[in-house]
Amino acid sequence: MTINIEIKKSNNENPSSLLRRFQKKVQESGILHRVRSIRYNDRDLSKLKVKRAKLKKIAGTIKYDRAKRLGTLIERKKKR
Repeated sequence: MTINIEIKKSNNENPSSLLRRFQKKVQESGILHRVRSIRYNDRDLSKLKVKRAKLKKIAGTIKYDRAKRLGTLIERKKKR
């Protein structure tokens, strides 16, 4: 989605007042507010990704439990 803001320089206008008018137009349009509000929003994961992650976790748990029962589990030391 793009919104174009057009500002034309009049004959006797200096660059600082042109910039001031442009900033005012941008602020009035609400573009920056909208962009900043959605900047860090993440999308929700799809149903398929959630399902695959759950299946992967279940498979890992089963593998861990089996290794623990067979005594082949290598326990890691906790790091501080």
